[in-house]
Amino acid sequence: MAEAMYWKEITVHWGESDPFGLVYYPRIVAWFNETEHEFFRTIGFPIDQMIREDRTTFVMGDIHFRFIGPAAYGDRIATSMSLAKIGERTLHWTCKASNAVTGSPITEGRATRVYARINEDGTLNSAVIPRRIRNALLQSGRLSHLKQSVEKDPEYRHAAPAKKVGRKR
Repeated sequence: MAEAMYWKEITVHWGESDPFGLVYYPRIVAWFNETEHEFFRTIGFPIDQMIREDRTTFVMGDIHFRFIGPAAYGDRIATSMSLAKIGERTLHWTCKASNAVTGSPITEGRATRVYARINEDGTLNSAVIPRRIRNALLQSGRLSHLKQSVEKDPEYRHAAPAKKVGRKR
């Protein structure tokens, strides 16, 4: 499986952490929810459009995050999500957040999403992830949509390192 991975840089807003930089758990969940929603937009499946047009969505099945280090108001944070596994009805993400300037880790964890159909009465039923979404997830890790051959362009080739000429003794 080509690994689907997405990252997003965000800013810590006022009230997302305490005076010591401990990020409130619901805000951590919101950071990764926002990152995941943007990922789905980039691969052609905006969550709001799925809800509106197909009456489907990915709902939270299980989450677990652990606090590692502080994040304060105004800090720039890099969130990343890597698809660890695709089940028949589930997506299993590995999530990490670090300070975008220093690289210091802030949190890490995992999130499981369940693909669900929204019933007329508002209840949910799990459903099999459609092939078109599964294929988009699998193709996202290959970056094949770029179709560039930069490595073949002479302008971008690096010169081979000069060989050291040594004296024989």
